[in-house]
Amino acid sequence: MTTLVTGANGFVGAAVVRALLAGNRPVRALVRPTSDCTNLEALPVELVHGDLNEPESLRAAVAGCRFVMHVAADYRLWAPDAESMYETNVHGSVRMLEAAAEARVERMVYTSSVAVLGSSGGASPADEETPVSLADMIGPYKRSKFLAERAVRERAAKLGFPLVTVNPSTPIGPGDIKPTPTGRIIVDAASGRIPAFVDTGLNIVHVDDVARGHLLALDSGRAGERYILGGADMSLQKILSTIAALSGRKAPRIRLPRWSVYPAAACAEALSRVTGREPRLSLDAVRMASKYMYFSNSKAERELGYEWREPAVALADALEWFRRHGYVG
Repeated sequence: MTTLVTGANGFVGAAVVRALLAGNRPVRALVRPTSDCTNLEALPVELVHGDLNEPESLRAAVAGCRFVMHVAADYRLWAPDAESMYETNVHGSVRMLEAAAEARVERMVYTSSVAVLGSSGGASPADEETPVSLADMIGPYKRSKFLAERAVRERAAKLGFPLVTVNPSTPIGPGDIKPTPTGRIIVDAASGRIPAFVDTGLNIVHVDDVARGHLLALDSGRAGERYILGGADMSLQKILSTIAALSGRKAPRIRLPRWSVYPAAACAEALSRVTGREPRLSLDAVRMASKYMYFSNSKAERELGYEWREPAVALADALEWFRRHGYVG
């Protein structure tokens, strides 16, 4: 009854591994040979090396497994070369699906993102059926995930393979080693490096709730369907105020017009092209902030029995983990 988890060393992937182990489900963890496996230390998993761009390694990894949790993805809001992102997120995901189908895996859960879903156009929440097109996708990450979900679902339908898709919103919590773009916001806010904000909002969810949602999708999700795994909608101002309260700092009070942030993002990207390091603020991130990323969990709650905790719990757990690991003084 072994479950293969791709991207098992990552933020969401490791949370999925922990959830599976808590349910006494054996795990085979697929990671690249060069991956940082800190998140998997001391966990009783079978570690195998492979790469989404190497089909033979995927066939070897999935052999003998009953289920697959395909969590791996190239998640960056800025990249000097976007082609590698498309190769991993789109073609790599299709390769994983085909390897799973060839191995006669019973079911695969594919981790997509709310980034590929439509927007209500305001502060009201969108859902799985909100209209959207590729033209609505901002930046290579969102475009690659949009194309990946479409390609994987179409391939699964053609093969008659049981695929369930989950769309996490904005996971936060322990184990954000990299950290993710949202994790960097938490670190920077707790360190007093975010003195102002723009009008935008996110749906915040505890990464462990997202992980448990993956298991619910595996056990109860309808093949061919997708489910938003989110928490609560929060304005950026409210997120920063909550972090400030948790870290004993004053909440930022300066509200910036969005246009005023573009020059800083352009300068940050220019510097990144020299250093090769991902900027803390990118032009695509500023463009994404023009829409409230608010979403409804109703379908997952109704069909899967999905539950989530208040964002304050997730923010507190994330901040405590960042402090304990030296990200925040």
